[in-house]
Amino acid sequence: MTILLSVQGVSKRFGGLQALTNVTFDLPQGQILGLIGPNGAGKTTLFNAINGVFPPEEGRILFREKDVTRAKPYEHAHLGMARTHQIVQPLNDLTVRENVMVGACFGHEQHPLTHAAKIADEVLEFVGLAAKAEQLAGSLNVTQKKRLEMARALAARPYLLLLDEVLAGLNPSEIDGMIQTILKIREKGITIIMIEHLMKAVMNVSDRIIVLDYGQQIAEGSPEEIAKNEKVIEAYLGDPKLAEQLLEEE
Repeated sequence: MTILLSVQGVSKRFGGLQALTNVTFDLPQGQILGLIGPNGAGKTTLFNAINGVFPPEEGRILFREKDVTRAKPYEHAHLGMARTHQIVQPLNDLTVRENVMVGACFGHEQHPLTHAAKIADEVLEFVGLAAKAEQLAGSLNVTQKKRLEMARALAARPYLLLLDEVLAGLNPSEIDGMIQTILKIREKGITIIMIEHLMKAVMNVSDRIIVLDYGQQIAEGSPEEIAKNEKVIEAYLGDPKLAEQLLEEE
């Protein structure tokens, strides 16, 4: 089993706020890891630490056996890490295709523009946005912008994809479509960490789940183990019966 990402004792502070405390886990290649917890638990802060936006004060992060604890986000991209953002950030004045080309140009393969356009078209077909390729990114609706953000990340040809609440704001049909896309991404061999509040989805998609609460890692395990964990039920899920139902409903 190849460990793609190793987070070792990572802690992060913002002034007097302890945002993360000694977070530790290994992520094997090819898995989907769900990251859950209440608002303010430190989930996006952990993404930012992994991605190089806010380096941790303590601990180490290894990606593909390289110490990337102090690396910049563009260096992570060159090594094969990509992410989406909770608040979508398309380049509104560029076309949909041009947005995705950015990912291909600045990912770990760093393709020239001519090849980047070909990759962009392939990825847009994969995420269901091929018909929108010539539109300005700013003209898309929220669902389409989420798919565009995912497409831009995929065009970077990542080994690891960080998905920050890609299901938020979608209707049930759109959620089902996005879940199928996430599973197809995993079939391509891409490892995924996903932050998600939609419990039914994250429980049924993830191989393993980590639970944060006030920056503390309170649980890690399979969806079945997490649903039965008393600390998780108390801090986040609330009702043991609801937790069981989340596993039963596909």
